[in-house]
Formats: sequence, C-alpha cells, structure tokens
Amino acid sequence: MSKLKFLFALLAGMLVSVVSFSQDRVTGKTFTTRSEVLAQNGMAATSQPLATQVALDILKKGGSAMDAAIAANAMLGLVEPNACGIGGDVFAIIWDAKTKKLYGFNGSGRAPESLTMEVFKEKGLNYVPLLGPLPVSVPGCVDGWFEMHKRFGKLSMQEILQPSIDYGTNGFPVSEVIAWQMDHMWPEMQGIPGFRKTYMPNGKNTPKKGEIFKNPDLANTYALIAKEGRSAFYEGEIARTIDRFMKENEGYLRYEDLQKHSSEWVEPVSTNYRGYDVWELPPNGQGIAVLQMLNILEGFDIKSMGFGSAEYLHVLTEAKKLAFEDRAKFYADPAFNQIPVDLLISKAYAEERRKLIDLNKAALSYPAGDIEKGNTTYLTVADKDGNMVSLIQSIYDEFGSGMVPDGLGFVLQNRGQQFNVQDANHWNSLAKGKRPFHTIIPAFITKDGDPYLSFGLMGGSVQPQGHTQIVVNLIDFGMNLQEAGDAPRMRHNGSSEPTGSQMTNGGSLNLESGFDYEVIRKLEEMGHRIEYSIGPYGGYQAIYYDKVRKVYIGASESRKDGQAAGY
Repeated sequence: MSKLKFLFALLAGMLVSVVSFSQDRVTGKTFTTRSEVLAQNGMAATSQPLATQVALDILKKGGSAMDAAIAANAMLGLVEPNACGIGGDVFAIIWDAKTKKLYGFNGSGRAPESLTMEVFKEKGLNYVPLLGPLPVSVPGCVDGWFEMHKRFGKLSMQEILQPSIDYGTNGFPVSEVIAWQMDHMWPEMQGIPGFRKTYMPNGKNTPKKGEIFKNPDLANTYALIAKEGRSAFYEGEIARTIDRFMKENEGYLRYEDLQKHSSEWVEPVSTNYRGYDVWELPPNGQGIAVLQMLNILEGFDIKSMGFGSAEYLHVLTEAKKLAFEDRAKFYADPAFNQIPVDLLISKAYAEERRKLIDLNKAALSYPAGDIEKGNTTYLTVADKDGNMVSLIQSIYDEFGSGMVPDGLGFVLQNRGQQFNVQDANHWNSLAKGKRPFHTIIPAFITKDGDPYLSFGLMGGSVQPQGHTQIVVNLIDFGMNLQEAGDAPRMRHNGSSEPTGSQMTNGGSLNLESGFDYEVIRKLEEMGHRIEYSIGPYGGYQAIYYDKVRKVYIGASESRKDGQAAGY
C-alpha cells in the first residue's frame, strides 16, 4: 500500500470508527439514516421517489401489487434510464395471498439467432464488448409485464402506464444520484447511434440535477404499448423500428428474434437459514449464489463474531469466492444445460465447500465444485390484500448498449456481454436463441410458510453479496429493516466469471466507509487486498410484513435517490 493510500485509509478508519460506534439517533440504532416506514394498506419501495408515488397512486385506485410494480417499473424506465427500461429484461418473485404461494418469473431475452461465436473470432474478440450492437439481446421486459399482469393484474395497462406517459410528455426534475450517474456515463455514449438525441437534449450533456427532462419518444412508445398491447413491441411498429435500426447500424437483432420471444414461469428455490426460508430464482440468473453463501456461513457462529469484525468479513468473503467459482462454471441457461441446482444449494455440498476455508488466510484461488455436466433497478410493492411483488429490471450496464432505436426513447440492453465467446463447450457459451448468464435477482423470505420479507439489491455482481449481507444483518445481528440496508457493506471483486476469466490472485475486497481501521489492518494481515471505492455497493429496497399487527414496514436505500412510502 502506498504511503498516501495508507494515510487516507488511516484517516478514513479514524473517522468511521466514530461513526461505527456512535448512537446519535434517539432510537439508538447505529447505522440507520432514517426510520422505517410503516403503513397498513399498501407499501412501495423504489430507487426514485416519483416512481414510489406512482406505485402508491395505482394502489389507491384499487390496483394490485402487480399493477403498481409495473407502473413503478415504467416510471423508473423514464426517470432512471441509465439503469433500466423496456430495452432490458425483468425477473420477479410474487407472493399471491389467495393461493398462499410464491411464483417465480424469468423474463430474460435470448441471443439473436444470426449472432454466432464465429462473428467474434472474425473480429478478433475474446469477450463481448459492452457498447454498441454486439451485446444486444432480445428485450424481455414488455412481454414480462403483460405475462405477469395477465395473472396478477387488476387495472388496465392504459391506467398503469398513463402516469409515465404524462411525466414523459410534461417532464420531471432529474434527481441527484441519477443525474450524477448519467453525467458520469455520457462521454462514452455520445457517439453511439441514437443516444445523443434522446439523452442529451441540449446537445452538450445529460440533464443536471433539478433540470426538467422530457422524453416524448418514450411517452409515445408507452402509449402505443398501452393501446396495442404486447404485440406492438414484438410484432408491430416498435419491432419493425428496432429491426431497421439494427440493420442500419451493423447489429444482429432482427424482427424474427423479437417475434419468437417468450417468458417463463419458474419455481423459486430456497434454503433454510437459521429458521428462515430464503428464496431466489434458479439460473440463468445468479440467485442461487446467495443460497450457497448462506449455507456455507450457517456453519459459523456469525453472531458471536460481531458485525464488522475481521473474522466475519473474512468468512463472508471466502464464502463469496467459493460460490462464485460455481457461478462461473455452472450458472447458465437451463434450456441448454442440466444444471445441478439441488446439489449446489444442498447443506451437504456446503459442508464440503466450507472445509476449503482457512480461517486465518485469504485464498488466492478456489476450484469450482467437481460436478459433472447434466446498473439495474429493484423495486418491491405490497397491497391491501396481502400480495407482495419482488421485482428487478435492468438494461445491464449503465445505459446498456447505448443504442437508442429511432424515435423510441429507450436504450437496448447489453446483456449479451455476459456470454462466453471463448469456449464453445462452456455452459454459458453463446448459442442461437440462448439466454445469457444474468446478474439481476429478486429475493423473498418466508417464515413458517408465511410471507416475511420482499427484498432485493441492485448492482451487478454485488447482488448475491448484498442479499447475503442483508439476511445476516437481519437474522444474525438483529438489525431493523432500514439499519440492515444502511449498515456499511463489503464487495469482493475479481472472482472467476461465466464469461471466461479466472481468479488467480484472490481478487480484491472493497470496503465501504464504516469499518474500523483495526479491522482493515487485520484483514490485510490475513492476505486480503483492500481497496476503497465510492458507489459500487448496490441499491436496496425492502418490505417486511408484520403478520401479527397486519402492518407493512418499508425501507429504502440511502445510497440512492429512493423512497419507501405507504398509506
């Protein structure tokens, strides 16, 4: 560590030590930035207050939790376009109060049929680039909206999308964190087809905090979808516009790819962590990494280690490394592979993997299990009838591919960047009509068969790490819902990836401000390479249901512009 970096870390440690142990709030809760939100009739928690308010308006009109979730998602596609939108995919876990059952939904799109491994070989590319036409896969969001609405919706799609249509036409003030994120990304995007016209209306930069931003193109697109339904996007005018745009810009996504798209209802999978059933979706997403991490951690006395201790952070990091080796090898489209999900999330498998952890030393590498082959937005809504929706939707990286089809007002996702184009035999290798490995994961917790918590945490590879930390904060460390999200987080980078990269140096451990420097020094002595960064620790929203009092409790991420609100 350089002298300057050491002094910075020392100063940061001195400052955050005060923060870590201060209790200047009247509640005595160490980490909470604000109180939990409580309400009886409905609750919404999203990463932007206008989206939260739109969701509440839909609930007050008699809409279901699903209606409100779609309305909030549409609004976020307008007000948080760097993270989500109808050019991307959607996943959800839904608690239905009538059947008292959880339903899983996979709304991810597939690779264009004309895009093959040979294309990348001819171009001399070992990885799919982040920007431009090559990483674009079929957007699954709109089909997902209509599939979930058909099963759990009550209001018309016109009523659900109208608030976003109005805001897109009349404009809205851009919020602080989103303005910063947009400003951070536009220099890389400005030369990509269509981006400047939609997101740089003054021709110089993206809107600043407080500026009124209008997106009439997106409003028109929403209006067309509301009027003509799903077919407008996958078979009608929107599909033809995307097809023409991609042909003009050396892209591979075609009208036929959109026309063939379909979503899938899936069974959520779970593990029991100290009496609580934690639910995730099976691959092609990374949700089961959470279950693998929790199974490994259950073998340690986490509570006695204490939050923020070197012992806890060490085993948490090593558990992440172990789970991510399996993630790199086995997580892929189940339509193309027989993925051993039950084995990977079993307690017996976790026991064997746990033995690989040295309690005194960070590992430089781990093997994946020996098993034979067989910027995103998160929101959650609950309604007066007891239905709860845990929904996550994304265009993958900031502003996705950067490509905005003519006159449509949204960017196409770059989710195809997650394909492996080096090894045709890899489970996640690119293939015609195949779904790429996915990072976005919704989550849910039940207790004794009843709904307990709908939650999620956006942010690429931080999501399984964040989900795990939230669960441990609540169950092992007894934090309340807001405190569990506000508490400082770790993020380990550098694990092996489904795209083909391998961890050989142990990666790096990023620590948010709030951890004592004595802990940081001990972690370094154990062999962890510590780094400091601002921002990449995820975005958390959650709704807890108190079944005794019949009250919803909401919490929203302090690192975002978000809001939890109820009525």
